[in-house]
Amino acid sequence: MRGRDACDPRPSPPSHPAPSVRAVIEVMKLTKVYGRTRAVDDLSFTVRPGQVTGFLGPNGAGKSTTMRMILGLDRPTAGRATVAGRPYRDHRAPLHAVGALLDARAAHPGRTARDHLVALGQTHGIAPSRADGLLAEVGLGDVARRRVGGFSLGMAQRLGIAAALLGDPAVVVLDEPVNGLDPDGVLWIRTLLKRLAADGRTVLVSSHLMSEMAVTADHLLVVDHGRLLADTSLDALLDRERVFVRGPRPDALRALLTGCGATVDDDRGGLLVTGLGVDAIGVAAAGQGLVLHELTPHRASLEQAYMELTTTKERA
Repeated sequence: MRGRDACDPRPSPPSHPAPSVRAVIEVMKLTKVYGRTRAVDDLSFTVRPGQVTGFLGPNGAGKSTTMRMILGLDRPTAGRATVAGRPYRDHRAPLHAVGALLDARAAHPGRTARDHLVALGQTHGIAPSRADGLLAEVGLGDVARRRVGGFSLGMAQRLGIAAALLGDPAVVVLDEPVNGLDPDGVLWIRTLLKRLAADGRTVLVSSHLMSEMAVTADHLLVVDHGRLLADTSLDALLDRERVFVRGPRPDALRALLTGCGATVDDDRGGLLVTGLGVDAIGVAAAGQGLVLHELTPHRASLEQAYMELTTTKERA
C-alpha cells in the first residue's frame, strides 16, 4: 500500500514565534453592518511587527472599513480591534502609537504642508523641526510653504505619509498609499515600507493592486465580501504552484496524483497538477514505477493565486 509520505514528503513548517504585544494589531471577530449590507463579517487576524503585511482584496472587500474600525473611526457592530493591547481610543498619545493614512485629501486645503504637520505635532509636543525633516524625506521640502489645496494626489499622498510618521510610531497603517504616485513614487513607497518593517515596526498596507503587493509584502491578509480568505506568507501563497507533468501512462499518473489530493487537468498533451509540488509528484511517481518525460513547475503570480483562492471559496 502506498504510504502518505509518498504523496507529501515535505516536513511540517515551523510554528510562528509569539508576537510582541507592544506593536501588534489584533482584530477579533470584527463585524460591521450598514443596514442590510455586511461590510465586514466576523473578521479575525493579527498583524505582527518586523514585516510588511498586505491587506489585499478588490474594491468594496471591506479593507477600508476594517482599518477605520482599527483606528476607532467607525464603531464595530460586533467584535473588537486593539493596537498594542488596547483600543486605539485608549492611547493617550495616539500619534506616537499609530501612524495612519486613510485619506490623502484630509488636510485643510488652506494650510501649507509645513503648517499642517506643525499643527499636528503641537497636539503631541513634537518640535517643528520634525516636520521639516519629514517633508524633506518624503520629497516635499521644496513645496513645504505651498498650500495643500494646490497639491496633486501624489503630493497629497506624500504629505499624508509624512503625517503618519510624525510621531515615530511603532505601528503604521496605510490605505492605498500608491494611489496617484508616479513610478518613482511607487518605488519610494516600496523602499520606505520595507525600511519601516526592518526597523521592527508593524506595517499594515491595504491595496487592490496585487502586482504591487507581490513585490512589497512579506505577509498577506486576503479578504473579499468582508470575509478573510487567507492569512499567509507571500511565499506560502505563491507556492501553490502548478506543475506540468507528461509521461507514457497518463491515466495511471492521473489516478495516482488525484489519490494524493491533487487537482489534475489535461493540458497540451500532458497533465497540469495543482496541489502538489514537483518533489511530491516525483516521489509519488517513482514509488509506483511510473516514468515521467517532463516535470515542469509553473509558479503562479499573486493575481493568479488570488483568483484561484477566491474561486475555490465561492465554490465551497
